Amino acid sequence: MDLDSIDRRILETLQKQGRMSNADLSERVNLSASACHRRVQRLEEEGFISGYVALLNPRKMGRHTTVFVEITLSGQADEVLDAFEKAVARVPEVLECHLMSGSADYLLKVMAMDTEDFARIHRKSLATLPGVAQMQSSFALRTVRQTTALPV
Repeated sequence: MDLDSIDRRILETLQKQGRMSNADLSERVNLSASACHRRVQRLEEEGFISGYVALLNPRKMGRHTTVFVEITLSGQADEVLDAFEKAVARVPEVLECHLMSGSADYLLKVMAMDTEDFARIHRKSLATLPGVAQMQSSFALRTVRQTTALPV
């Protein structure tokens, strides 16, 4: 499915304000409410919109510390990668896990309450993940830019 300019405006608007009513959205993109609703449904069905979420403020939730963890595994066999990926998916403090090229096999984004909480997460969860040979953690000092909006 090709996206036209109206589809792109709908996606751009919903990324920034996903909770707006269809009436407000249709007004914002200059389309009738019924036509806008049909387009949004089509964008959902085609997988351009994969879901809707509430984005929580980490600070309000007591998560003041962002840590990026580079993990190198003991091997590259499918069984090692699969076991690691299944186990890391069960660690609630891990918000993102990416299989990487380069020196580390995986890059994790971890949210912790503070350095003591991260030490607990490291000791109890990360260090016990299957196949881990080496870990290197970097603490974010300040978030300069953060968005969930993709360019459309």
